[in-house]
Amino acid sequence: MCEQDRRTRIADAAIEIVAEQGVRALTHLAVDSRLELPRGSTSYYMRTRRALLEAAVARLAARARADFDAIMGPRSDQAPDVRGAADGIAVQLDRMLGPRRSDTIARYALVAEVAAAAELHEPLARAAFSRPLAAELLIALGASDPEFAAAGLVSLCEGLVFDRVIGSRSLDAPEPGSTASIEELSQVVQAYLRGVLGG
Repeated sequence: MCEQDRRTRIADAAIEIVAEQGVRALTHLAVDSRLELPRGSTSYYMRTRRALLEAAVARLAARARADFDAIMGPRSDQAPDVRGAADGIAVQLDRMLGPRRSDTIARYALVAEVAAAAELHEPLARAAFSRPLAAELLIALGASDPEFAAAGLVSLCEGLVFDRVIGSRSLDAPEPGSTASIEELSQVVQAYLRGVLGG
């Protein structure tokens, strides 16, 4: 196995450990054990806990971007409508609650851990949602202040996911992946978009 593959596996294991056991459980030894590597293998590639955190943050961002690109595919030249835009956003949000739930939980755990380290906090804060892409969408939809509306849309999406994973909706929300889950998310996003678009 090449060094880059080993580093990727270590970062993936770090994400799994944080998602399942919390950030305090993330140690070099825990990663060695998870991957069934000889003791000291992880510390050979990532000497410090900080390096391990950096690898996990970078990998989370890369996985989020790859998932987004795979789901959204190439951009259409056709102008979006509110319903279509909201449905697309809802599918992405639902994936964060279902197939990408471990990444979502790990991101929340790591965000608290690295809040004081700007070089780690910033990429982690931007890993799930993109304000520039939201602004592009809002420009296409005709928003009068797309930057303001994009910031609000990202905050709304962050809040919806957080509430479904950890907040009060985690207790009674529809099952991720279900039509009901996607439709519920879409309705909230549609309401926001119609509000900022003035109709």
